[in-house]
Amino acid sequence: MTEQNQPATQAITSGRGASGSSLAPALWASTVWESESLVDARRRATGTRAAEFYSRYGNPTVRSFEEAVATLEGAEDAIAFGSGMGAVASVVLSMCSAGDHIVAQRQLYAGTLAFLQGPCARFGIETTFVDGHVPGAFAEAVRPGKTMLVLAETPSNPRLDLVDLDELGALRGPVTVVDSTLATPLGQRPLDHGVHLVLHSATKGIAGHNDATLGVVAGEKDYIDAIWSYSVLHGATPSPYDALNGLRGIRTLSVRTTHQADSALFIADSLLDHPAVTAVHYPGLPSHPQSDLAKRQMRHGGTLVAIELAGGQPAAERFLTSVQLLHRATSLGGPETLVCHPATTTHASLTPDEAAHVGVTAGMLRISIGLEEPTDVLRDILRALG
Repeated sequence: MTEQNQPATQAITSGRGASGSSLAPALWASTVWESESLVDARRRATGTRAAEFYSRYGNPTVRSFEEAVATLEGAEDAIAFGSGMGAVASVVLSMCSAGDHIVAQRQLYAGTLAFLQGPCARFGIETTFVDGHVPGAFAEAVRPGKTMLVLAETPSNPRLDLVDLDELGALRGPVTVVDSTLATPLGQRPLDHGVHLVLHSATKGIAGHNDATLGVVAGEKDYIDAIWSYSVLHGATPSPYDALNGLRGIRTLSVRTTHQADSALFIADSLLDHPAVTAVHYPGLPSHPQSDLAKRQMRHGGTLVAIELAGGQPAAERFLTSVQLLHRATSLGGPETLVCHPATTTHASLTPDEAAHVGVTAGMLRISIGLEEPTDVLRDILRALG
């Protein structure tokens, strides 16, 4: 039996099938390919995931990106989309119909919440929301024979609460899906815990340079093929240019996330006793209420830190106007350290009750740690707090 390479090595070696002898990923910019005959055209039009037919069906550069993610996640296959929300919507609508039931945690990205509460409800798909960090909450809400999907996000955005992946993977009946965007495949592998599907907004840490908009889902081939059959109609097609940048990001994913996670732990620990900070949320801290779970299912504590300021929103506003090195922006996972105020940006669509359930407070700031020297980042944070 061939010994499997470590994840850092897989990030370098995976997804090279369409590049020939080129070390850099090859860009296939074509939207359509010529057929040899009517028989060949029919084969491509009716087959599953034809790589050289029409780019909505597949593209060699995109396919290389999908294969790389599948390798990193330990999955049989993967499928890419034009955004993380394209991935979420395609999974839900390929698996659920009117009258079906979904169990989802309350601590979800606001866009996912809005999709479940808006279009899904309008289409007759019911969702029961639970607190994802409460043991047994998902299992208790499942309706045998009716629940088609269980959707979790861990770590959650922006408070970084965790879901027990072993507990989720033990569910029987519905398809289980984990949004693992904040961890990346180098931070955790939900499929190893029995989860059926893992999805990412690859715009964030996977691509990692703020220059690609991508989503991706990985898991068992039968599930991926079913999602693909729907995605051809949905049309949330990824750009080969973005897939190329996604592949480039994968090559450095290990070294980037290792540095960012080490820096995040240093910064989180340094802010624990600051008088202007009432709470620091970071799974890698021993003080995190789910620290033991983080050690069990994550390779590191992640690249994000969430802090809550004593002065509420006015203090957050002063902080945001005072930073010099940090950038005021709502994405995450890139080389620059970014800071945002979730209550007025990423989670602005939530009602006060929903924000309370998610853990978004008026004084909360989400900091995506970049690749700068961590002492420089900390100095800027301390200056802004002062």
